[in-house]
Amino acid sequence: MAQFMKVGSRAEFEDLEAGKLVEAGGHRVAVFNVGGSYYAIESACPHRGGPLAEGMVAGEEVICPWRGSRFNVKTGSVLTPPAQQGVKSFPVRVTGDDVEVEVDLQSGVSSP
Repeated sequence: MAQFMKVGSRAEFEDLEAGKLVEAGGHRVAVFNVGGSYYAIESACPHRGGPLAEGMVAGEEVICPWRGSRFNVKTGSVLTPPAQQGVKSFPVRVTGDDVEVEVDLQSGVSSP
């Protein structure tokens, strides 16, 4: 069952040069503010588990700080190797001042 969960306020996501790691329903999620729009993807790079929330953001891309794989923050698609697959993306909405991420509570598994 999918449900939106509050992961912070809009103020917490302002002026970020990288993403922000949050936990929602057992999922470790990287949330990005790109020009006032919010996006969320799995936090762990599938190549070696690098922390995507700590990666540098360039436009709509995040660069894994460990090996340099690039991912689209909107879709989770892998754009450059060494990662061979993308990561899951999560719907995000803003309700008032709250930033909320939709997660599947039945499949919540924390990534390393």
